[in-house]
Amino acid sequence: MTVVRYEPWALVSQLQKDIDRLFGAPQTTAADSGAWLPPVDIHEEDQQFLLHIDLPGVDPKDVEITTEKGVLTIRGRREEARRESREGYRRIERITGEFQRRFSLPESADVKGIRARAINGVLELSIPKQAQVQPHRITVEAA
Repeated sequence: MTVVRYEPWALVSQLQKDIDRLFGAPQTTAADSGAWLPPVDIHEEDQQFLLHIDLPGVDPKDVEITTEKGVLTIRGRREEARRESREGYRRIERITGEFQRRFSLPESADVKGIRARAINGVLELSIPKQAQVQPHRITVEAA
C-alpha cells in the first residue's frame, strides 16, 4: 500500500511560489518557518517495535517522551549555537528550536516497557510487544 499525502492547495501554493520567484521575493526555507520535524524510521520485529529518530545536536536531557491514551509523544529542543557575529555567513539552514512528533501505538504495544537511549545523535526507542492471547479451541462432547 502506498501512502500519498493529500494537499488540496498544492497547485495554489506552487502558483504563489512561481509568482514570488518571478517578482524577486526572497525564498523561504523550513528554517524560516520555524518548522522542524526530525526524520523517524519505524521497524517492526517479532518481539518489539523500534523507532530511530535523527536528533543531531540535541542534548538527550532536552528530549521528553510520554505516552497517553495510546499516543507516543516525543518533544525536544535544539539550541542555537552562540556566535558573536554573523559576518561571513551566506546561508544558515540548520534548524533550531522546538520539535514534536506523535505516533499512535498499536494495541499490542507494552507502554510500561518502553526504553530509550541516545547514540551518536540518534534516539532509539524500543517498544516491546505484549504477549498475544492465542485462541483456544474447545471440543464439544457428545452427550
